[in-house]
Amino acid sequence: MAYDAGHAELMRDALGDTRGITEKKMFGGLCYMLNGNMVCGVHQGGGMARVGKAAEPAALAIEGIAPLSFTGRKMGGMVDVSEDVLGDAPRLEKIVQMALAYANSLPAK
Repeated sequence: MAYDAGHAELMRDALGDTRGITEKKMFGGLCYMLNGNMVCGVHQGGGMARVGKAAEPAALAIEGIAPLSFTGRKMGGMVDVSEDVLGDAPRLEKIVQMALAYANSLPAK
């Protein structure tokens, strides 16, 4: 398993009872999807969230959030979520809500 099961549970808790959430193993981790669109996920050493390019600056202002770069190239609209954020409910809730807002703005797949 390339992700921490405890981190996955923290992310599930942050997503709460959001309708339409499914889980899918991707990129060596676990992603959470809303109506077929990626919201967030966990990977070895932390997590990630898809907040969209417009919300990226606000997301990066949260301590423990950084640009996402799996391949060495920044992925616009995606941010890396540190283990510290995964363990801090208020910051995790904030970033997950940003990701849910973005996913809700997209058409269902």
